[in-house]
Amino acid sequence: MGSIDRGRRTHTRAGTAWITNAAARLARLGADPDDDEDLRQKKSLLVLIVALILPVSGVWGSLYLGFGSWAGITAFIYFAISLGSLVIFARTGSFRLLLVTQCLDILLAPTAGQMFVGGFLPSGGVALWGILAPLGALVFLEVRRAIRWFVAFVLVFLLTGVAGELFFPDADFPTWFPSTMLALNIVGAGAIAFTLLASFASQRNAALAALRVEQQKSELLLTNILPGSIAKRLKAASKTIADHFDAASILFADVVDFTPFAQRLAPAEVVGILDQLFSHFDTLVERHGLEKIKTIGDAYMAAAGVPDPSPDHARRAALLALDMREAIVTSAVGGVSGLELRIGINSGPVVAGVIGSKRFLYDLWGDAVNTASRMESQSTPGEIQITRATYELLKDEFVCRRRGTIEVKGKGEMETWYLVGPRSDDGRTDRGINPEAREPSIGGQGPA
Repeated sequence: MGSIDRGRRTHTRAGTAWITNAAARLARLGADPDDDEDLRQKKSLLVLIVALILPVSGVWGSLYLGFGSWAGITAFIYFAISLGSLVIFARTGSFRLLLVTQCLDILLAPTAGQMFVGGFLPSGGVALWGILAPLGALVFLEVRRAIRWFVAFVLVFLLTGVAGELFFPDADFPTWFPSTMLALNIVGAGAIAFTLLASFASQRNAALAALRVEQQKSELLLTNILPGSIAKRLKAASKTIADHFDAASILFADVVDFTPFAQRLAPAEVVGILDQLFSHFDTLVERHGLEKIKTIGDAYMAAAGVPDPSPDHARRAALLALDMREAIVTSAVGGVSGLELRIGINSGPVVAGVIGSKRFLYDLWGDAVNTASRMESQSTPGEIQITRATYELLKDEFVCRRRGTIEVKGKGEMETWYLVGPRSDDGRTDRGINPEAREPSIGGQGPA
């Protein structure tokens, strides 16, 4: 029994392999290495449909001729034209020629057979095979041209049917033959039509799925470039995006002396260090609810309160600055190279919007932004310098050490503070003893 079962399985596999190999050969018929994926699929589908109809036409022609109707010749004419077009297609690879030939062949041959047999009913609905012409055009061509093929089918179907009823005598078939052929024609033409539309639907669904994947990638890329709410607005409308915010906090951070440090490294190492550092900053920005604006060289810019206003924007910026300073000290990059950050924060009104038509950029403008940049450039390595506007928002929750009055480019004299850390009830911060209690102020001035 075991040997018999193995023999049956071997025979089944052999039969399946034969079908698979035949289908693969058909799929390669007329293939061109320069064809794109869409054209390759269209070619293989059309060849498959033609290969399915060919044996049916031979059987149909034999049946009609066997019962004494010369209309069976039209089926063999269809067979010859269809087979010839496949041979030409195998040599030329011309998909357009094959498609037009097959559509004309399947439109005219069955309807001519309907006419010669004596009309609609005596023919057993053989002309229904002609519907495959407009269906094929719908699958392989645009809708506008498929409509023309459908109109042609309706006209040819009606004209040949009426002509058969009027000018050709009914074929002398047994009484059961027309009804049997009607059933077979409906089932056969319906099966081919279903195969055609199912393949088309499968390809369409695959294309839509691939389109959705690409759309998700595009949306993800867009949200990596722009804030989420801004990305949604940009997709929904084409007008310029520009907003005014009455209160926001802007942070600038710069790696001190990074340029001479980078000159000693290979380009890949420079990019790797900045990528590691700024990727960590990106995580901190997201954790504290700020928005990364941009990086310029070894400088990093973020903002709180934009594009979504928040009453605690200064607190968010302060926590981010403290974590950024801690990150570069404790990171492998900062620990080995001794790199430090110089950070500046300012608070005030800003204008925000999207600029550019090819490479979008969400940016901020205003005096508050320029002042924040000055706070960073004129700060001290390892310190977080803030303006009075930011100090007034932070003084109740954070320890700040007064730096004093400094000359700020473009602004004149300004009073600034260094942000030290959050306050705590026991006179300590989460970064050590409260500096107000243990560090003398700069310039002999007491802590504020």
